[in-house]
Amino acid sequence: MRAAARSVSRRRAVLVTLGAGWLGYGALGILINPREGTTALLGDITRWVPMAVLGWLWVVAGAVGIVAGLVVSCPRVQAAGYAALAALPGLWAAAFTLAISDAPTASGSACIWVAIAVAVVLVAGMDDPLPPHMRKGRSTWT
Repeated sequence: MRAAARSVSRRRAVLVTLGAGWLGYGALGILINPREGTTALLGDITRWVPMAVLGWLWVVAGAVGIVAGLVVSCPRVQAAGYAALAALPGLWAAAFTLAISDAPTASGSACIWVAIAVAVVLVAGMDDPLPPHMRKGRSTWT
């Protein structure tokens, strides 16, 4: 049991976890019950793209992240998953940053969305640890 738990890639676990979060945010937070403040502050985007389309983009990005996390040994699919997970927080960060002049309270949202987008990009660049059979034995210092 313990060996099986260690063999799970943390990078892939991040893809699945964030993918589920994005899927839920798109479905529950945008499509079913969009917050009035969020909708108002995203005016620079919603002029061009309706909220329903944005909600579905979050759902699709989440699904891409989940699928990418479930695919084993395919870095290109994982890269697509990370790109899907970073794109929308980056878009939200830009929209909230543009809204700061109209609503100073948007600055808090802009900060957190920038942090999320950067964190996703940083995790995407990390290496998975080697599987146990490929690791060198631990040397002990005497």
